[in-house]
Amino acid sequence: MAKLTIEDLDVKGKRVLMRVDFNVPQNEDGTVRDDTRIRAALPSISYVRDNGGMLILMSHLGRPKDPNKAESDEEKAKIIEANKKFRMDPVADKLRELAGGNVLKVDGVVGPDVKQAVEGMQPGDIILLENTRFHAGETKNDEALCKELAALGDVYVSDAFGSVHRAHASTEGVTRFMEKSAAGYLVAKEIAYFSKVLENPERPLTAILGGAKVSDKIPVIDNLLNLVDTLIIGGGMAYTFMKAQGYEIGDSLLDEGGIDAALKAIEKAKEKGIELILPEDTVVADAFDASANTKIAELGQIEPGWQGLDIGPKTLAKFEEAIKRSKTVVWNGPVGVFEMEPFAKGTKAIAELLAGSDTITSVIGGGDTAAAVTQYGLADKMSHVSTGGGASLEMLEGKELPGLAALTDK
Repeated sequence: MAKLTIEDLDVKGKRVLMRVDFNVPQNEDGTVRDDTRIRAALPSISYVRDNGGMLILMSHLGRPKDPNKAESDEEKAKIIEANKKFRMDPVADKLRELAGGNVLKVDGVVGPDVKQAVEGMQPGDIILLENTRFHAGETKNDEALCKELAALGDVYVSDAFGSVHRAHASTEGVTRFMEKSAAGYLVAKEIAYFSKVLENPERPLTAILGGAKVSDKIPVIDNLLNLVDTLIIGGGMAYTFMKAQGYEIGDSLLDEGGIDAALKAIEKAKEKGIELILPEDTVVADAFDASANTKIAELGQIEPGWQGLDIGPKTLAKFEEAIKRSKTVVWNGPVGVFEMEPFAKGTKAIAELLAGSDTITSVIGGGDTAAAVTQYGLADKMSHVSTGGGASLEMLEGKELPGLAALTDK
């Protein structure tokens, strides 16, 4: 996927309209609880400023409701009040602290005031627009909004991988009215790693899939079975695979709608000669609780009243053996309930194995898997940790992501 990158643009004296992912975790008062996503955009921001450009930054924050859909004035007033916590002012404060220099937050997404602020910019200036989702046209990819946004900048940069799977005005529609659209450093790195996994991986290629539901990952499983040498299944979805083969799973998580898909995946792996590794033993508990009673249950021997919450020692050894044989590993979904210490061993051990290897290219899907490796302090030891859970899943499905397809080809 050869797209223009930020370094292909001449930004000197130009207004650079950049989509960033400042959808940050917030405290109750709306202040920024975790600034990781803001820091992740700093290399692209610095490049533009260092090369004499001006920045107009766009991002959504949270899920504000549309007050115009309220059924009464009272409800409308409540929505407007609740939406105040999604204003970008605290984000601007944090950006000012991290980036230094002139950062102006404007109160609109588009409009005369925004236009006037943009016209008064000098090289090195940053303007942060209000939450894009405060404008009803954002999620509708409204053409009028796209044109107004495009008029603010000379060139467009996408540095919000977590949003490129959505065809919104600020992620896709705006590019139709820009002369050039390029990937920022963050998005360019995501494209590079996922393209390598999907198009030209160093083999053996192993995929580890965890998470809760098989039905959520049917397209991912199907596509990976055309690509990988080994597919490892852990996490909650493993119990659906067990049930599909007639094994007892007690009170473990079962995705009834995914049973057929699990059987088809087992059959497809056999047909294609792909090694499909499923758990052989399980850490089970008598409640979904960190203080529950636990024991190891062999395959098919999970009793009623007990539920599987992590992979067992035999399974971990088998997973590790397959991982050590690999040259490339893509991992999406923890293999246990890593948030609770008694059920974190499997996920932590896999993370440590990948972090400690200098022969494996490790690509970590976003979401919970990224949260796990970050929690263990191992994120910087992985080859790549994706910043987009939904976007990385859709990449693994083989889907075309609208926010990436819209960028200018090299």
